[in-house]
Amino acid sequence: MDIDFFKKEKIVKMKEKNSDAVSALNVVINKIMLATIEKRAKNETLNEGDILSILQKTEKELLEEKSGYEKAGANYVDKVKSLEVQIATVKSYLPSLMSAEEIKEVILSLEDKSVPSVMRYFKANYNGKCDMKTVNEVLRSI
Repeated sequence: MDIDFFKKEKIVKMKEKNSDAVSALNVVINKIMLATIEKRAKNETLNEGDILSILQKTEKELLEEKSGYEKAGANYVDKVKSLEVQIATVKSYLPSLMSAEEIKEVILSLEDKSVPSVMRYFKANYNGKCDMKTVNEVLRSI
């Protein structure tokens, strides 16, 4: 996945007249563009893990926004429905996260099971494919 992929997806959603999905994809495209500029300034390139991280952050922000509108009351039912479509759109591009069992298997296969070492390993090799909070919890339970 790269920015061109999301631009093509946006065109598809525009043809479907799905304005909520287009809004979500606009946010994702803008964040990818900003991340690309930041990486370019450091002479680095944007990788798949960075894009997955952007998608996860966007999903989290949309969930928080939805929660805020739900607390605000019945006046925002349409906005909540719109945000649900946007969240579903972003989620559709995310891979399923590793389960606690899968994380435990990977940790047990590592030589160095110290917290910093394990966290670095997962950040480098499974960025966007696992929840780092879950990794930390599984690691502490071993």
